[in-house]
Amino acid sequence: MAYSQIEDTKDSTKVKDAIENYLIKASEAINTARLSNALHNITQAKELAVANQDKTYRAKVSRILAELYLELGDLNSAKEQITKAIKIQNEEQNEIALANSYNVCGSIHTKLKDFKNAEKHLQIASSLVEKNNLETLEGPVKINIGLLALEMNDPEEAIIHFNKGLPKIESLGQSYYKAKLYTNKAKAQMVLGSLDEAIATNDLAMQIGTEMGYSEIQSESFELYSKIYEKKEDFKTSLINLRFHQQFKDSLFNINKEIIAQEARAKLNIGDDKVKIEELTEENKQQQKSLKLGRLTTILSIALITILSLLTLSLYKNNNLRARANELLQNKNTELILAKENAERASEAKVQFLSTITHELRTPLYAVTGLTHLLLEESPTPNQKEHLNSLKFSGEYLLSLINNILDLNKLEANKVEIENTSFNLQKRINDVLIALGKSAKDRNNKLHYEFDKSIPSKLKGDPLKISQILINLIGNSIKFTQNGDIWIKVKMINHIENKVFLNFEIRDNGVGISDKKQQSIFENFTQGSVQINRKFGGTGLGLSIVKNLLSLMDSEIKLESELGQGSRFHFDLKFDVFEDVVSNYQEEAKKIDYSVMIDKKVLVVEDNKINQLITRKILEKNKMICDVADNGDIAINKTKNNEFDLILMDIHMPGISGIEATKQIREFNTEIPIVALTAVTLDDNLDEFYNNGFNDIIPKPYKTEEFFTKLHKALSKKTISS
Repeated sequence: MAYSQIEDTKDSTKVKDAIENYLIKASEAINTARLSNALHNITQAKELAVANQDKTYRAKVSRILAELYLELGDLNSAKEQITKAIKIQNEEQNEIALANSYNVCGSIHTKLKDFKNAEKHLQIASSLVEKNNLETLEGPVKINIGLLALEMNDPEEAIIHFNKGLPKIESLGQSYYKAKLYTNKAKAQMVLGSLDEAIATNDLAMQIGTEMGYSEIQSESFELYSKIYEKKEDFKTSLINLRFHQQFKDSLFNINKEIIAQEARAKLNIGDDKVKIEELTEENKQQQKSLKLGRLTTILSIALITILSLLTLSLYKNNNLRARANELLQNKNTELILAKENAERASEAKVQFLSTITHELRTPLYAVTGLTHLLLEESPTPNQKEHLNSLKFSGEYLLSLINNILDLNKLEANKVEIENTSFNLQKRINDVLIALGKSAKDRNNKLHYEFDKSIPSKLKGDPLKISQILINLIGNSIKFTQNGDIWIKVKMINHIENKVFLNFEIRDNGVGISDKKQQSIFENFTQGSVQINRKFGGTGLGLSIVKNLLSLMDSEIKLESELGQGSRFHFDLKFDVFEDVVSNYQEEAKKIDYSVMIDKKVLVVEDNKINQLITRKILEKNKMICDVADNGDIAINKTKNNEFDLILMDIHMPGISGIEATKQIREFNTEIPIVALTAVTLDDNLDEFYNNGFNDIIPKPYKTEEFFTKLHKALSKKTISS
C-alpha cells in the first residue's frame, strides 16, 4: 500500500512538472509572438490539468490563456479567463498566484478603458508583490501602472513608474519587460514632445527586440519611429519605418490572429466541458460513498426498509443520470452547431480581411513607387540613381511578396499563375545583390557572383518570382553566415533551339543544417532549431515559399549541408529565349502623343495626402491642370460646378465610396471619363467597376508607362467624341 502511494506521488509530480513546462513554453511563445505555438502548449497544459483534477494549475492555465487572448485582442475572452483564475486562487488563498493574475487583470481593464477597475486591480497586485517579496513581478507591475497613467493622458506620471521599474528589471535580466518598458517610455516622451529623447529610448527597445527576436517589440518600435519622425516632419524617414512596421505587422502570424482566436475558443471551450463532466463524475462518486455509508447504518436497524429504499433511490438516480446525459448530449450538439457557424464566420472574416488588407498594403506601396519615380525624373546623381533603382526593385519585390501572402490559399492549391514576360536575368540578379549588399556588409560577408556569359541576355519567364526565390535563398545565407563567403553561380546546362536550361547554385560557409532538420526545413514555420529562431529571428516561411514557387515552375529545390560547414542550395529552371518584339505598356508609352494631355483638367479624388501629392506632381510635370477632392461628396460637388476633362477616382474613402460617387456623377454627367485609381484587389471586381460607370482601371502601385497609356487612351476618346 505504501509503495503504491509513493508511485502515485511520483506520477502526480511528473504531471505537474509537465504542466509547468508547457506553461513556461506558452509564455515564451507569447512574448515572441508565436501565437499558434502558445495555443498548442496551453491546450496541452489544460488537458493535463483537467485530467489530473488540479484546480491550482487550471487557474494558472486560465491566467496564461488570458495573456494569449490579450495578445490576440480578444479582450472579453481575456477578462473571462482571468476572472476564472482569480476565483480559484481566492478560494485557495494563493497570494503569489493572485499577484500575477491581478497584474494581468489590471492590464486587461486598461485595454478596455475601464481605468477605475484597472487601478484597483493593479494596486492589489502591487500590495501582494510587496507583501510576498515577489521581485520578478515588481518590474512588470510598474510597467502596467505606467501604461495605465499613459492611457489616462498623464505621460509624466507614466515615466515616473517606468523609471521605478527599470532597476529591478535590469538586475533580474528580464529582457522582454525591459524592451516593453523602453517602448512605452518612448511613447510617453513623444506625447510630451521630447522627440529626440523618445528616439533614443526607442533605439534601446529596438536593440533588445532585434537581439532577442521579439517581433511584436520590433513592430511597435518601427511604428513609433514612424510617428516620431512624422512629428519631426521628416516624412521620408517616417514612411520607411512605417513600411518596416507593416512588414512585421502583416506577417502570417499577424494575418492569422483572428483565426488563432477562433481556434483557441473552439479548443479550450471543449476543455471547459471536460471540467464540468469531471466535476459531475466526482459529485456522483461522493454521492455513492454517502449512499454506502447510509446503507451500512440503516442495515443495523431495519434491513428490509434499507433494501427497498436503496432500490427506490437507485431507480431515481438512474433516471437523473439518464436525464443529465441527455442534457449533456443536447448541449454538445448545440455547441457543435455553434462551432460550425463560428468556423463559417471565420472563413468569411478571412475573405473580408484579405480584401481589406490588399488596400491597406498597396496604398503605402503606391507612395513608395510614386516617390521613387518622381525622384528618378529629377536628374539624380549616379550614386543616388543606383539607390533609387534598388528602391524601385525592392518595391516591386515587396508588391510580389504581398500578393503571395494574400494568395496563400491559391499557392497551396497550385492556383498561383506564373507570368511570362521578357527580362534580363543577369541584371535581375545584380539588382537582388545590390538590394542585399548592405545586409551582407553588415555581417561582414563577401558575395561572389559567377554568371555564365553564354546565357542569352533576354529570357522569358517570371522575373519577380525568380527574384523572390533568390532573395529568400541569398538572404538566408547572409542571415546564417557571419564573417564568411557566399557564392552565387548561374550556369547553362543546355541550349536547345529557343530554350535554355540553367542551373542556379547558392552556397555559403555559415552555420549549416543538421541531417535531422534537413528533412523538415522546407515545411511552413520551420527553422533549424529554437535557438536559431531566437538568435536570427524570421518566420520560417522563406524556404517553404521557395519550394512552392519552384514546384509551380516544374522544378525542385535541392539541399546539401553539414552542421558547422555551411549549406548549398541548387535547382534547375527552363526559360524561353526572348525574341525582341514590341510588347505591353512600355512600347505603347513610347508612341503616346503627350500634347493631347497639355492643359487638360484632371480631378484627383483621393483621401491619402501623400498619394494626392504624388499624383498631382506626376500630372503637373506633364503640363496637366490638377484639382484634388478629399472624398466622394466633395468630388460630386466639384464635378457639378466645374468642367473637368478626366476624373481619377480612389475606391476606399471616408463617407461614400468611389463606386457610389461615380454612380451619382453618372446621373448628371455621362460623358466625362472616370478612371479607377485604386489599391483594391481586381480579380473578382472588374465587372462591378465597369457596370457602375468607370471607363478604365489603374491598379496601385502602377508603372508610369501604364498610367499615361490609359490616361492618353481616355482623353483621346473624349476628344474624338467631342
